[in-house]
Amino acid sequence: MKATGIVRRIDELGRVVIPKEIRRTLRIREGDPLELFTDRDELMLKKYSPIASIERFAEGTAKSLSEQSGYLAAVCDTDMVLAASGQGRRALLGKTVTEKMTELITARRSYLAAKADGGDVFSIAGEEGVTAQLIVPVVARGDCLGAVVLLSFEAGALLDEGAVGLARLTANIIASQFE
Repeated sequence: MKATGIVRRIDELGRVVIPKEIRRTLRIREGDPLELFTDRDELMLKKYSPIASIERFAEGTAKSLSEQSGYLAAVCDTDMVLAASGQGRRALLGKTVTEKMTELITARRSYLAAKADGGDVFSIAGEEGVTAQLIVPVVARGDCLGAVVLLSFEAGALLDEGAVGLARLTANIIASQFE
């Protein structure tokens, strides 16, 4: 753990203000759930990610999706890539997702783009060379928990309807784990 040098007092209702600089650095927004941990006399707050709690399941679904679609498949929450499978997975696994990706996930919109069609392909988590991408949000009980992602690095690639259907099915299966 890293000391920040910041000291805050607890108010009469038991609240503590987390400074803006720390919230910005850790990408904590109003309404984000935080998980509390204690160890002897220490208290730790961690941004809660329901998908991270089923990490092994997410790894299995990413692997199956990659094998069935033939593309690099990933499962992420609103902050980072939790599971990835396929060629190029090391470039994604455990990386923080870009602000544009977070905005897209929280907007709860699917996104399909291919450079071959003149689409706007953007970086998910700092990877380079993507020629086609599909992002499908994972929504459970009204909350957007993350996304399922398919990426291609092949020149002229277009993601077909079969791959789109598989990604949507995968997102629905992951969401069903929380209902």
